Amino acid sequence: MNTTHTTLYRDKETGKLGGVCAGVADYTGINPFWVRFGFLLTLPVLSWITVPAYLLMWILLSKKPPHLYRDDKEQQYWQRVRQSPKRTAREIRSQFRAIDRRLAEVEQYYVSSNPRLSDEIERLR
Repeated sequence: MNTTHTTLYRDKETGKLGGVCAGVADYTGINPFWVRFGFLLTLPVLSWITVPAYLLMWILLSKKPPHLYRDDKEQQYWQRVRQSPKRTAREIRSQFRAIDRRLAEVEQYYVSSNPRLSDEIERLR
């Protein structure tokens, strides 16, 4: 599952320097403030790895396409897919089952209130 929605990008629109922290925040669904805060906390202790990792990501990651998501709801959906694809698939299956149950109730109501249709269905069986 490697689509444009499941790829890590640099987010220059909401980024401060190179867009790396904003891109990681968008990918994980975490608030960009907390990603930047975590980066700044690791600087004094792990600057020998944090700075080169940031620069490497700045160079290697592509810029985020301008219209990757239609709205905030779609962005949240794809963040959930990246965090837990199995859980997201379960949620979608559950929604389809609920729709199917409601549709069956509508069919049952319509068939039970329409004896001619009910007779026609019985003849077809």
